[in-house]
Amino acid sequence: MRRRNLEELFFKFLMVLATLVVGGSFFLIVGTIFYKGAPYMTFDMLTKTPGGGFYIGKEGGILNAIIGSMYVAGGATILGLIISIPVAIYLNMYMDGKKFLSNTLRMVFDVLFGIPSIVYGAFGFLIMVYFGLRASLLGGIIAVTLLVIPILVRTLDEVIRTVPLELRDAALSLGSTRWETAKVVLRAIRPGIITAILISFGRAIGDVAAVLFTAGFSDNIPTSLHEPAATLPLAIFFQLGSPIEEVQGRGYASALILTIVVLIITILSELLVKKFYKHKS
Repeated sequence: MRRRNLEELFFKFLMVLATLVVGGSFFLIVGTIFYKGAPYMTFDMLTKTPGGGFYIGKEGGILNAIIGSMYVAGGATILGLIISIPVAIYLNMYMDGKKFLSNTLRMVFDVLFGIPSIVYGAFGFLIMVYFGLRASLLGGIIAVTLLVIPILVRTLDEVIRTVPLELRDAALSLGSTRWETAKVVLRAIRPGIITAILISFGRAIGDVAAVLFTAGFSDNIPTSLHEPAATLPLAIFFQLGSPIEEVQGRGYASALILTIVVLIITILSELLVKKFYKHKS
């Protein structure tokens, strides 16, 4: 009995320790970014593009990187959603009698989910070279779309699988086609679709490797798909690599902006997940 109690205490200690390490790491990272970046957070940082001497400590801001990141992440999420919804519907509505094939496809998307983003960036770069495209907003969107498709497909797939089979059977028994039944299912999982969009957008906006070779970098706000686009992760990378303290501080301020955006998206996703499962119950 005493041995069992000691074993219980030992594993409880390990769980508490692991929780403290993870939670402490989170607050240490966020705290460091806030401590070093908050003093350099100014209105100009959010509303101006880089001036001529921005990267040597002179005036300007990172509006180009903020808008560029929104363009890349938003475009990739929309394009990825257009591709992923039909795939998720096909897996669940048209492959009922092909369990082996559907499970194999799910495993493939799980593998794609775990591939490092630099691989997607390199593959996107190969596509751009083949079609004669230069580093641009379009190239960044293509590379990041490849990155978020597995996330969207698997998220939507899991959400669709939570819909009761009785709902599908009821629609089919009333004479609906599979596509009409799929539209009923999609209406039932709207909160889940929004959650998938937010998760993918948060992943896309914070990625640096996928856009390193494909989106390029510019101090200007892109006005077309064929112009290079700055992104927040690359702006952070370039600023923190500077030996000038003022520029490094702006790099931490940029990291703080990106962290706030990702935290807002994460909180919204959690709220929508709770709302979805409350609706399901």
